[in-house]
Amino acid sequence: MNITVLGAGATGGYFGARLAESGANVTFLVRQNRAAQLKAKGLVVKSVIGDISIAEPQTAVNSEDIPACDLVIVGLKNYHLAASLPQLKVLVERGAKLLPFLNGVEHYEILQKEFGRENVIGGVCKIIATLDSEGTVIHTGKLAQVIFGELEPSSKEFCQQLEQVLAKANFKTIYNDKVWNEIWAKYAFISVFSGVTTAGDLTTDLIDAHDASRNVYRRALEEMKSLATATGAVLIEEFVDQNVVGLSKYQKGSTSSMHQDKRKGLFLEVESLQGGAIRLAHRHNLQVPTIETLYGLIKPYEQGNALQK
Repeated sequence: MNITVLGAGATGGYFGARLAESGANVTFLVRQNRAAQLKAKGLVVKSVIGDISIAEPQTAVNSEDIPACDLVIVGLKNYHLAASLPQLKVLVERGAKLLPFLNGVEHYEILQKEFGRENVIGGVCKIIATLDSEGTVIHTGKLAQVIFGELEPSSKEFCQQLEQVLAKANFKTIYNDKVWNEIWAKYAFISVFSGVTTAGDLTTDLIDAHDASRNVYRRALEEMKSLATATGAVLIEEFVDQNVVGLSKYQKGSTSSMHQDKRKGLFLEVESLQGGAIRLAHRHNLQVPTIETLYGLIKPYEQGNALQK
């Protein structure tokens, strides 16, 4: 299977490197600066489950230069998706299917409308990783998992083939024909986790230490669970309680990647997470006041350091 990874940041870089390590034919479709960095330094992953160093990873800046592609792993941030659509169009027209690893759910509607429902696979990745100043992927912890499955029956055979390819790589793979529930479970959780930590400038231990803060966390989870149900997704009955109890299990000082990005003055995915939830709630005539509050408190910081310019 010929695989193109769109983006070679922490997520795309990690899973793409693992697939290349396993023998898959992987090309990284990246911007000019990242291509130059990969050419000069290679693709390096530092991980507790095994380092990887690919001296000469296959790269492309233009999708026209990729002769064959069966699958595109979309590893971008949501705010880069619109600009990438022309690149994706070339590959889909050559027969590729798309497996997005983006946060949120609105991008599925965008991709399905643009390229056809049959060409979009449902996917969730779970990993804690970052990119350092040298372009090295730093994978912390042992969590590295991909959950995927068809969103349309016509994609089932392709997913079965993909399962065999992903199974060879050094990360956990789960093929789930009800992947939409998994997508929503992650979205509902991350919208709350990122929202409360970022809006409140809080770590998990501080949220858990105060009833008032923990209650905000609970109310936000309840709102997201109701929203998931309204869209047809099925979350486990214990979703809210499980995530509230989970606060005490994080290491002291733990927080979300959005909160870390805010501290660094980076662009925040508030529109695709909390903003997306508000738009979906309006479509389903639901009220999500806690999510709206979190959104309002984070929105001024969306552009990161651009605020200071």
